[in-house]
Amino acid sequence: MKHGMMCGTAVGLAIGAGLVIAAPASAQDANGSCASLSGKMLGDHGTIVSSKTVAADAAKHLPAYCEVQATLKPVPGSNIGVVYRLPEKWNGKVLGLGGGGWAGNVTLMAATPGLKRGYATAQTDGGHPGTSVWDTSWTANPEARKDFAYRAIHEMTVAAKRLVQLNYGKPQTRTYYLGCSTGGRMGMMEAQRFPADYDGIIAGAPVYTLQVQTSAILRNQMFGAPGAGFTSAQLAMVNDAVLKACDATDGQKDGVINNPQSCRWDPATIACKSGQPGGQCLAPAQVKALQTAYKGIRAPDGNWAAFPLERGGERGWSLFIDTAGTGNDATHGGGMMNMKSLLFGQTPVNFSAFRADKDVSVARSSEFAHIYEAANPDLDAFVARGGRLILWHGLSDPGPSPVGTIDYYQAVQRTHPNAARNVRLFLDPGVEHCGGGPGSDQPDTLTALEQWVEQGKAPATVIATRRDGSRTRPLCPFPQQAHYDGKGNADDPKSYWCE
Repeated sequence: MKHGMMCGTAVGLAIGAGLVIAAPASAQDANGSCASLSGKMLGDHGTIVSSKTVAADAAKHLPAYCEVQATLKPVPGSNIGVVYRLPEKWNGKVLGLGGGGWAGNVTLMAATPGLKRGYATAQTDGGHPGTSVWDTSWTANPEARKDFAYRAIHEMTVAAKRLVQLNYGKPQTRTYYLGCSTGGRMGMMEAQRFPADYDGIIAGAPVYTLQVQTSAILRNQMFGAPGAGFTSAQLAMVNDAVLKACDATDGQKDGVINNPQSCRWDPATIACKSGQPGGQCLAPAQVKALQTAYKGIRAPDGNWAAFPLERGGERGWSLFIDTAGTGNDATHGGGMMNMKSLLFGQTPVNFSAFRADKDVSVARSSEFAHIYEAANPDLDAFVARGGRLILWHGLSDPGPSPVGTIDYYQAVQRTHPNAARNVRLFLDPGVEHCGGGPGSDQPDTLTALEQWVEQGKAPATVIATRRDGSRTRPLCPFPQQAHYDGKGNADDPKSYWCE
């Protein structure tokens, strides 16, 4: 998961990929030829650039489909690339997919699970063709900024509905969205700005505010203090100590802490004592860095400047944080270091001495932040038309924090007390960013969403399996947690209850 933000769009699809698809419609019902779509218009500002038939691939269990590439230009300066894949045996539904990092995602890999289920899939490059997840050079174009912030997914979705009507000769019965990381933010933005686009939305591990980037900068500073850096072996040592203290509190010792917020393990318990050899204990600066990381840092307004890191996920921190203490990481502070003028203008900023009491508020009050952040808890319009939103987050995520997703969910509940009927949050123990870690990192959120929207069956649990098939666990709707009965098969969801 070194590029975890790009990998999240397919999460939640894989488990139900073998579903039987009812009443299929042929991809050529309306006009007889996939190739005939090329050159046609999609509304007033969309043009189909190419269309081709892709044969079924039995080895990969992929159906035959029509691949359509188009360009959408809603305003001068905007250039949104979109790719649609229309299966020959269509289930009558559209599935929009999100991007990752600072990029969109039009890959077949992301579309594959949906195609296997018979969905017509819709993807976009987010308004710029680059695929490097940390490249932000495209932000020099003001319209590209708007495209990525909120417009690309909306325009992609509107055009998708026109395309299925054109291709299949009838409209879709349901429209769903699935995304993780940046894709999660895009999904939240859809619910907030364009409540009529989707019947149901899945937003995983959402990077929905610039607090994710400020957290990255401040976390690098924590471990960049003199003597505060960690080797991978030392992080493993810390993780072992945390698990020893808290792993079994959920009724089973399986390398996963079910509720890390209840774990109060203190790094000072393995601080070096006089004469103790280095590497087998923690120096004072390391103890302080860990304590700050677990606690988080607040800005003067009370909001998070650096989200807390949860105990139990230490082995995966270095994917997004420079835990070695050099002051930088492969993500460039979540991309913030490459957006200096956009976020701070002429205000001086020193990323090696980034200030929670000053720099965070400057970045989050920028013009870009106002269009990019999807923090509005008012989902009245989405809920009023029957929209369903599933939020989910891995509890060991070292990028966007599950704490941030909990904060948003609770804000929604305060804003719209009845939203619990249409919005649910599932936390996934031991899971890193959109996957990875020792937990069950493949939650079948799409099946849960389908049943919720189409059958009115609100998800009492979401079943999650580990990518390698070695573990299955039920996830409970927040604030409930899964409890093991201590007797049954640990990989049988029936051995757990939510409380």
